[in-house]
Amino acid sequence: MPHFANPLLRNVIIKCTFDSIKRKQCLQYLRTLRTLQYDGFNTVYLGETDIPESLVIGDDFSDGYFMQTPTWYIVHAGGSQGWVPWKYRMFLRDELSVKREDGLFFEFCHVAKKAYGKCAIVVKDRKRKDETQSKEDRGSEAWAHVPSAVNLTSIVCCPEVAKSYGHELLSLPAPYSYLSPLDSAWSSLKWFIINNRKGFCLQSMDTLCSYQYILLSGLVSKGIERINPSKWRLATNKVRRWENYYLGKFS
Repeated sequence: MPHFANPLLRNVIIKCTFDSIKRKQCLQYLRTLRTLQYDGFNTVYLGETDIPESLVIGDDFSDGYFMQTPTWYIVHAGGSQGWVPWKYRMFLRDELSVKREDGLFFEFCHVAKKAYGKCAIVVKDRKRKDETQSKEDRGSEAWAHVPSAVNLTSIVCCPEVAKSYGHELLSLPAPYSYLSPLDSAWSSLKWFIINNRKGFCLQSMDTLCSYQYILLSGLVSKGIERINPSKWRLATNKVRRWENYYLGKFS
């Protein structure tokens, strides 16, 4: 029995330490965000979502086997006032296209400054390979909620760039991604694509084959347009309630 109990006990201790670290990170993030909000910073959430080819055309080519298919990534931002008045970007990513757009964050910070003044820009942190290490192994880095840069698939978010425009960059801890209303916005967009892709489809036939063209840009634009400021307010109010709950629970 002791032979089996020791690994089990060790896993319980590591999990408890890991949960404690994540709660500490969440509380630090929320306190920093509230302080910035009280200081007059407007909160905007910047992020990306993936649109795989199978979602666009409604077919699954895998047949149980792994098959590399193109994926589009959409980069946009929003908050309680709706989408940020910024031209969102859509990137095609495959094995030949993996470069991040370094200058895109400069443009976004400029637009956010012009539209809202100083902003707290919240970006969802990506999980790291060493995420499950104990507090002792990671040291003080375990408590940092603002890394040197947040690297998304298509954009690099740098805190120094944000500060140069009067903004502050905050990294939302990965386990608490639902504390961003962007999650609801991306979900609504994908459901719109699923339910309306046939209306943005053109078909052509010749003597041998039939072809299907999907107006992806128009489909995505219409889906984003349907997520109006009213829906954004509902999503941000829901996030606000979760924030209040965690501030009360973890404090």
